[in-house]
Amino acid sequence: MKKPPVTESPIACDFSALTAEQRAHRQILARQMHAVTKEVRELPDGYAFRFSAEPELCLTLAEFITLERLCCPFFTFILELEREGGPLWLRLTGHEGVKQFLQAELGTK
Repeated sequence: MKKPPVTESPIACDFSALTAEQRAHRQILARQMHAVTKEVRELPDGYAFRFSAEPELCLTLAEFITLERLCCPFFTFILELEREGGPLWLRLTGHEGVKQFLQAELGTK
């Protein structure tokens, strides 16, 4: 049986999907994440951000993802904790155009 085509969201943030309180909290979380990012790696379809594997930071990233996916449904979020006490990674990827969107938002390239 043939699957129906996946509808892809436009690459545009819809901040109206968040309440004013959620938008403000998302901004605080984004600033906290930016301040503790250890490394940024370019991926074929987005970027990976490395953090230390602190339990509180893992919760912060999960909370950020929960809010971000409401206004930016075009992202794929992957939160990964490496074995043996390795780092915590957040990967933001998506369909064609997402990487360029992230480059503009992050001020890279």
